Formats: sequence, C-alpha cells, structure tokens
Amino acid sequence: MNGAFSRLRDAQTSPSGLFVTGTDTGVGKTYVARALVHALTARGLRVCVRKPVESGWMDPERSDAQALRRAAGAWEPLERVCPWRFVPAISPALAAQRSGVAYDVRDLFQACTNASADFLVVEGAGGFYSPLAPEGLNADLAVALQLPVLVVAADRLGAVNHTLLTLEALHARGLALAALVFSVPEPAPEDLANLEELRRLTGLRRLMRVGHGEDAGPRLAGLLDPIAAAPSRC
Repeated sequence: MNGAFSRLRDAQTSPSGLFVTGTDTGVGKTYVARALVHALTARGLRVCVRKPVESGWMDPERSDAQALRRAAGAWEPLERVCPWRFVPAISPALAAQRSGVAYDVRDLFQACTNASADFLVVEGAGGFYSPLAPEGLNADLAVALQLPVLVVAADRLGAVNHTLLTLEALHARGLALAALVFSVPEPAPEDLANLEELRRLTGLRRLMRVGHGEDAGPRLAGLLDPIAAAPSRC
C-alpha cells in the first residue's frame, strides 16, 4: 500500500504557498487555514490569502474569506480575497450557473496570483473533486497553481476511506502533499485512531490532529516549515 503514495511522501522543495482542500465540505478547512495563516503572519510573513469562490454568502463578516483575511492582517480588501460570492448555500459551480455568472479556472488562477507576498494560501470550496467553476473542479485550480496541497479531514468514522480517495486523486494529478490534518469535530468522537491508521497505510510523515477549539497555528507552521521557508512565487 505504501508504494502507491510514494510521490506524496513529502514536498521538500516547493513554491511558497499552499492549496488547502478537504475530503468533504464542512471538515474544518477554514479553521485550519486560518490558524496557519495567523501563525505565519505572527512570524512576520506577508501572507496573501484567497478564497476565490464562496457560496452561502449571507453575512460577509462571518464568511470564510473574511476569517482568512483577518488572520492575514486584513491588508487586502475582501473583494480581492474572494472575488466570486454567491448567496445560495450550494456548490459554487451550481450557484454561478443559476446566477448567470461566467468564470473559469483561468479566471480563478489569475485572481489567486494577483498580489505580491511572501506566502500564498488558497482555500478551495468543498472537497478536492467538488465543482468550483461551471467547467472546473477544485482539483483543476490546484493543478493550475502547482502548489503543495494541505488536506483537511474530519476525524470521524469514514475518514480513512475519504482521505485515501483524496490522496489517490492528488497522486493522479501529480500534486505534492504538504500535510494531512485531522480536525476533531464537536462533540469529539471516540478515539478512532484515524491518524495512526493513515500513517500505517501510507507511510506519510506530515500528519497531525487538531483538537476542537485548539490554537493549532504554531504546530501547523512548524509541520510545514520546509514549505514556508521556500522562495516566494506569489
């Protein structure tokens, strides 16, 4: 089993940035990304954050994009952090179609790379293969950006299956895995040993578990030190 993930072992040298995705929607992507951005900013890095598309946009102050923006020090306007915003709480691609809004993966790529900073953090919407644009998936944007991928999974029953499928998808796309983070939901489930099982099955080393309500930013930043120290490309 380990050999299937040989290309995902560790991103030793990589562009200075991350694409944050999940095994599903609601697994804690923004919680993890915000903690990481805050920790990197506290180190003195100028972090460029992007949530290029967000649906379920009811209150801008409670949006994922706003949470990321504040963690980075709010040095860019919200409209630049998240250029495409939709009220219906459905997939961004479907919301765009129903709203008559046209954009593609190339537009998303340009929106993610239109600022100068030390580090770029791009958060997708939903799972890795969820539709992000009418003609493109989160996976397509990740490939266009060529950033290492930080995968977030909810530490619950079924996480091993969902995570292995996501890692297979990264492998198929030729993308580097930055790290795998299990986010503990509330209420916390019984100890399912998901992290230990994934380590046994894959041989991956950059894995960690984030407790509910934990300020995991410093631990995340330490886990990703080889990537955060890479030369800037954003």
